[in-house]
Amino acid sequence: MTPATADHRLTGVPVWGDRIANRDLDLVPLTRTGADRVEYDFPGVEVGVAEYAEGPTGTTVLHIPAGARLAIDARGGAIGLSSGFEYFAHAICLTGGSVYGLSAGSGVADELRARGGNRGAVDDLKLVSTAVIYDFSARDNAIFPDAALGRAAIRAAEHGSVPVGRVGAGASASAGKLSYARTELTGQGAAFGQVGRARVLVITVVNPVGVIVDRDGDVIRGNYDAATGRRRRLEPDYLAALERAQRPDSERGNTTITAVVTNVRLSDRELIHFGRQVHSSMNRAIQPFHTALDGDTLFALTTDEVDLDERDAAESADDPITAIAVGALASELAWDAVLRAAR
Repeated sequence: MTPATADHRLTGVPVWGDRIANRDLDLVPLTRTGADRVEYDFPGVEVGVAEYAEGPTGTTVLHIPAGARLAIDARGGAIGLSSGFEYFAHAICLTGGSVYGLSAGSGVADELRARGGNRGAVDDLKLVSTAVIYDFSARDNAIFPDAALGRAAIRAAEHGSVPVGRVGAGASASAGKLSYARTELTGQGAAFGQVGRARVLVITVVNPVGVIVDRDGDVIRGNYDAATGRRRRLEPDYLAALERAQRPDSERGNTTITAVVTNVRLSDRELIHFGRQVHSSMNRAIQPFHTALDGDTLFALTTDEVDLDERDAAESADDPITAIAVGALASELAWDAVLRAAR
């Protein structure tokens, strides 16, 4: 249990029923949002965000114009995912709006198609993978990121910084959903690191049923008890319910979605395990993670620009040490990114 604090961001208990949505309003995408940013130096990688303030809800796009090889690690019982191809991507779209937010990804693809002269040859196709979070419980409307918002996000993409906090896809993200009365707003986080020639950028939208835990083991966001001013992990409540032979409480509508990109050349097998390693490591910051009430997805990408292994490719193809080392770097950055989202 964490010390008593007044620094809370309770979402409030949602009221369900009929709600206004996109066609009820004249929505205008906002792209210059969020004063807090994480700087990065990764040539060829761009990030853009767009939001509907009336939600609030939004979309975050990681754009790699030259494309990057891709591996997807999807876990949990409520995955919302659409993939152009599972082995390559020109853009990753992270978005709110649950299943309706998938249309933001089509807007990203539409913008990239137009930029490419609408060419339709297989080699000219622009590949976009999209993952969504459920963010309707933290607001009183059903506004969702649509194709227009996706187009706005990719048009706003630029190199050098990632907006963090309650911006982009994280505009209405939340955590610690033992009950909605104890749920707190989180947001979007990012972290960048470089060791030698190896670069890694992590972007995450933190929306789990679990709580956010810092490196000292303290719960810093989620499951906030307004009466005591304290936060605690969910496990004690689960165990107490089991002891009473009762069904434990927890709210549905959770998902943490993440993109991690490196410039280090990795084999297909290495890239898969790199993604698994980083995704698994995030359990240190989000507890519990990958539950049946979560739909966690991590996109692992490499631009293949730096070869750290000078041995013959055939000789090193089944030696995953490089991926483990880069995964260790990326795992620490992923924890940093989650903590940044919880500020």
